[in-house]
Amino acid sequence: MSTILIKNGTLVNEGLIQKKDILIFNDKIEQIADSISHDSARVIDAEGKHVFPGAIDDQVHFREPGLTHKANIRTESRAAVAGGITSFMEMPNTVPNALTQGLLEDKYKIAAESSLANYSFFMGASNENIEEVLKTDPKTVCGVKVFMGSSTGNMLVDSKETLTHIFSQCKMLIATHCEDEATIRRNTALYKEKYGDDIPIEMHPIIRSEEACYLSSSLAVELAKKYNTRLHILHISTAKELSLFRNDIPLEEKRITAEACIHHLWFEEEDYKTKGARIKWNPAVKKKSDRDAILQALNNNVIDVVATDHAPHTTQEKDGVYTQASSGGPLVQHALNALFELYYQGKIELTHIAQKFSHDVSRCFQIEKRGFVREGYFADLFIADLNQSYTVEKEDLLYKCGWSPFEGQEFHSRIETTIVSGNIVWNEGKIIEGTNGQRLSFDRQ
Repeated sequence: MSTILIKNGTLVNEGLIQKKDILIFNDKIEQIADSISHDSARVIDAEGKHVFPGAIDDQVHFREPGLTHKANIRTESRAAVAGGITSFMEMPNTVPNALTQGLLEDKYKIAAESSLANYSFFMGASNENIEEVLKTDPKTVCGVKVFMGSSTGNMLVDSKETLTHIFSQCKMLIATHCEDEATIRRNTALYKEKYGDDIPIEMHPIIRSEEACYLSSSLAVELAKKYNTRLHILHISTAKELSLFRNDIPLEEKRITAEACIHHLWFEEEDYKTKGARIKWNPAVKKKSDRDAILQALNNNVIDVVATDHAPHTTQEKDGVYTQASSGGPLVQHALNALFELYYQGKIELTHIAQKFSHDVSRCFQIEKRGFVREGYFADLFIADLNQSYTVEKEDLLYKCGWSPFEGQEFHSRIETTIVSGNIVWNEGKIIEGTNGQRLSFDRQ
């Protein structure tokens, strides 16, 4: 049994910023008050620092099993907690793809033995596994993932019949990657004819275009409305797609929700000139106007949650010619630093960061007793110093792939301490080994 007392911190939680002490006993928050004393607790003095609910990342690719040359659950969960992310939901495009209940459970077993953060894993959908998908337990699994556009892992679901079956029969949350495959193939063929395999990276947002995103997202929304499906569209990358979503009802009443990712909030097409394929993602980073519209939509609750889509590849996999350079990049260690930088620029409020990276992820997925700093809830928190600058250096990265699109970026905040299910796992620049995270559970029928 352990007892931790956080003293003198400024708590950012549920729309308020106020000085509070927090008492943690075992894995739960026992008391929140203006002043708390405890004779035997380990005391963390958070004077001058901010305490947040732990971030919940609803889209990561930790690459285990099968792709562990570039990442695994152990390494990436450590990078996540160093960045204040206390829980993650991981995608099924590993090797083998998580397309059966047995393969899905294998990933949970790996995480139970190696993850420093709390965890859940999406069940994968294919053109042939609808029976397996329908066996998924909504109380113990975060959702079902459908790739309505091809990306890493060859899990494209392009059969209209299969999509109809999934959307009409699956009663739990369906998360979709939305890009129209026919449009992408047509654009790729056009530019390959012009340039061969060495297509300029600046063509990436033209190949994986606004049209490709909107065609697929609008189809997903059409199917969801027809069958009253619980749909969650991942990584919105265009201003045009925002018309598909609404903010005139509470999140808990929405049947269709959307996610924005850190890279689509930070980078824009001019950055291809300096970053090259290091910022090649699917969907692509697009125009500055798209980036700005997505941030506005996050602020006004048209977009419901923020995530990373953390998807590490080796430098060799990223640095080939366009047609060979892998899409995706590592982000979990600095996602919150990037959001705090947007706060310093006057573009987002601290309370909204807590809402979109913690509270509303919990609401969206109906996570049991996480995502808020509340008495009786699991003790998932991080403490940030918002007045301490540092520059991202390669030697400080915890990713197995060993690089970051933020290398050389100066941030004006540091994650000082991270607590996962009542255990201190990151403190003053060091990982604290010895405890593992817990499997997330969900308050669903």
